[in-house]
Amino acid sequence: MTNPIAETKQSVAQLLDAALERAVEAGALPASNELPDFVVEIPADTSHGDFASNIAMACARPFKSAPRKIAEAICQHLDLSGSPFDRTEIAGPGFINFFLKDAWFADVVAAVLREGDSFGRTGFGRGEKVQVEFVSANPTGPMHMGNARGGALGDCLAAALDWAGYDVTREFYVNDAGNQIEKFGLSLEARYLQLYRGEEAVPFPEDGYHGDDIRERAKEFADQNGDKYLDAPAEERRRALVDYALPKNIEKLKADLERYRIVYDVWFHESELHHGAIDEAIQKLTERGMTYEKEGALWYRATENGGEKDEVLVRANGFPTYFAADIAYHYNKFAVRGFQRVINVWGADHHGHVARLKGAMDAIGLDGSKLDIVLMQFVRLMQDGQPVKMSKRTGKAISLTDLIDEVPVDAARFLFNLREPNSMVDFDLGLAVEQSMQNPVYYVQYAHARICSLLKKLAEEGVSPRACSQKELSALNTSEEAELIRALARFPQEIVDAARSYDPARLTKYAVDVATLFHKYYTVCRVKGEAEPLMQARLNLCLAARTVIRNVLNLLKITFPESM
Repeated sequence: MTNPIAETKQSVAQLLDAALERAVEAGALPASNELPDFVVEIPADTSHGDFASNIAMACARPFKSAPRKIAEAICQHLDLSGSPFDRTEIAGPGFINFFLKDAWFADVVAAVLREGDSFGRTGFGRGEKVQVEFVSANPTGPMHMGNARGGALGDCLAAALDWAGYDVTREFYVNDAGNQIEKFGLSLEARYLQLYRGEEAVPFPEDGYHGDDIRERAKEFADQNGDKYLDAPAEERRRALVDYALPKNIEKLKADLERYRIVYDVWFHESELHHGAIDEAIQKLTERGMTYEKEGALWYRATENGGEKDEVLVRANGFPTYFAADIAYHYNKFAVRGFQRVINVWGADHHGHVARLKGAMDAIGLDGSKLDIVLMQFVRLMQDGQPVKMSKRTGKAISLTDLIDEVPVDAARFLFNLREPNSMVDFDLGLAVEQSMQNPVYYVQYAHARICSLLKKLAEEGVSPRACSQKELSALNTSEEAELIRALARFPQEIVDAARSYDPARLTKYAVDVATLFHKYYTVCRVKGEAEPLMQARLNLCLAARTVIRNVLNLLKITFPESM
């Protein structure tokens, strides 16, 4: 598994360290016990160098010398033999710029073709056991637009972590206990009774769930059971309704998410925590002096662990709060199931819950810094420049199901990941269905299809790609070819950076960048009609570009058509 950018940066750092050591030994620079860290980066303008370092500026203070003079001493002692570089230059106040050999570009193309479907994967995560919990929509009703974005974001983040070498588990937390289930039962009961006694005779709970899905479930239950529960005790009737409707709703959630190409490894039910896990978590907090009793309730000392106010764990009526269940759930993630890092994707409206939950992990004896929360801003649906709130088909708020009935899944997954999580998204319904180069996902897919079309045309003429030697691939030295190869080389590091920053938008932006550079290259550099060695080298580059585009789209669970 290669990572050309990371490996080359490491090579630069090693060359500089060795040159610095030789310069000190030769007396060209004074000895120092406090050599600082320095940066190796890719300049914005690669005509000034393919890689650059600020080592001379970083060493100015310990060496008590001008950066330019330090840079000259380092460059005089640089040994580039056996390295991927053919020369260096000093720029500005003392930046040292490194220029790559043509062989480096040839090796990148060869590496992409050699690794194929695996190119982009790295061992960066060292197999660390990570859980990503996302969507976790309330099972009492349909999923909304926030869930649509959270699903695309969480699933693609999990994929980036997997490709970066982490051991990833995708998890959905099913809220099948507590107040919302009580409310669910009361809502179903009212609709069931209304079927027999009329809506005027049975008042609907003021804070009940008013959606059509509640009516549908109550009707299905009545069709199956008739008036059997009409005169049953209320608690028995509500339990029967919930036991019927909740599994149906959960299966609907699973089916809708699978249409959206999301498959979870674990569906964890909150109700499981009510069989001792919550009591155990509360006991551990109590043993650590983190609880106290007041007004008949049991409280958690949240203010001692980053919270704004103390929190109730067990109400005066003996029922645990949602926060108590949340603590038990996350204790289960870390202490019982052994996740080394836990990532939750939440809506931005939950920001106030972040510090108190991380603090609760510290309070219970775990490490709250291992719990990371990705806060996601809201989605605004737009059409013809105007906000859209209601589905034309149902007249109701647009749900995830409505969205994927109207918009290709490819477009939804790509566009929801086009901006970082903490940015609000304007989702343009018109753009999502547009088959033009203005649609970012179409633009990327078209680059893939364009390469497939070229290969097909050449095959019809009896031309097939063949493996090229390093010398042949080194002829890929136009500026357009070099730009495209540099972009292909970035892919493994882009995945690492997306995983590290919890930002899969890096990958959609990267895909657009590669597609742009390919379209530019294909316009300027002929493939057909060139001498055979150059034609084959350029065909190899086309195959490498296709591999990378396919891999990034595959990671995002977006299709890569061969014709458009």
